[in-house]
Amino acid sequence: MNKSVFEITKMDCPSEENLIRMKLDGIANIANLDFDIANRKLTVFHTGKIDEIETSIIELNLGGKRISTEQTDQTDFAENTNQKKLLWSVLSINFAFFIIEMTTGLISKSMGLVADSLDMLADSFVYGISLFAVGGTLIKKKRIAKLAGYFQITLAIIGFAEVLRRFFGTETLPDFSTMIIVSIFALIANGICLYILQKSKSKDQAHMKASMIFTSNDVIINLGVIIAGLLVNWFSSSKPDLIIGTIVFVLVIQGAIRILKLSK
Repeated sequence: MNKSVFEITKMDCPSEENLIRMKLDGIANIANLDFDIANRKLTVFHTGKIDEIETSIIELNLGGKRISTEQTDQTDFAENTNQKKLLWSVLSINFAFFIIEMTTGLISKSMGLVADSLDMLADSFVYGISLFAVGGTLIKKKRIAKLAGYFQITLAIIGFAEVLRRFFGTETLPDFSTMIIVSIFALIANGICLYILQKSKSKDQAHMKASMIFTSNDVIINLGVIIAGLLVNWFSSSKPDLIIGTIVFVLVIQGAIRILKLSK
């Protein structure tokens, strides 16, 4: 048995973990995958050559780089029987906040909240693909990934169009207090999701480390919307909200492209 360690520089949260799992699904010589999100490391236990595994990881454009490969005597891997239950938990949280942020974003006229809701939806797609494609064929999984990716891109393009309309049209000031309050709750929700999935893998079950929380793209986005809300109030301008919305829409499209790569 061989043990190969990869550094995944853009693996910021559990949704990237699931993207990698789906990408590597079907490679017969993989015995086990051990993810360390906090340190952005992936350990692959495998037989035979590493070439196909390494190529698949690099193709995801998550900054994957092999650090080492060595032999190991480890052959017994503890399976997490609660993994499916945990995925359902984080999917439910993400989808619930997609609805909450989309609704409050439209009501408060905040493109930052609308964009962040799509980021939540993107994570829901990843968890959903992992769940609904379990036991299914590779073709079925690729078909689901393709539909999810194109749907995500379509929503992001509609969002971009609305940002442009508001930027060049009559300025409508979003409700900054709604932006801040909802984003704080979304920040807590993302922290809970990360905690749930990381705790399930932690042998000492230590509490969430700061590095686990603040390396997450999702959390950074939430903080960005909070700051945008403060700037909207400070400058009495919608521009900060439109800027953060644009940034998040770009991230949503990047995530959609990664999902589409799974369908190839």
